[in-house]
Amino acid sequence: MTRPRIDVDYTVLDCPDPAALAGFYRDVLDWRIGRTDDDWVVLHGPGELRLAFQLAPDFTPVDWPAQGVKVHLDLVVDDLDAAERWVLDHGARLVDDGETHPTFRVYRDPAGHHFCLCACS
Repeated sequence: MTRPRIDVDYTVLDCPDPAALAGFYRDVLDWRIGRTDDDWVVLHGPGELRLAFQLAPDFTPVDWPAQGVKVHLDLVVDDLDAAERWVLDHGARLVDDGETHPTFRVYRDPAGHHFCLCACS
């Protein structure tokens, strides 16, 4: 059997307010907002990178560390301390300060999804 064409289209984050969460990531990443509907917002990054936000009124963030982290974003940064100040100023919350792993830190976005800031190597 010949493998059919299968590609990733979007990374999608469910959330109670797609426009607000898209605004957070727009400001953090300096990407542009593309398609916007009441229940769906898409950010466009460099190249073909896209991040979408889908309305999920009953979205509940996982309880970390008890429930683990199911999926998260790793954001690569050149200055971990400056990037931390930037995301905190835009509404992120620090979850793990990297004390045991100094090359990355864990945060929650305003809707409660986990993401990491990872130092470039």
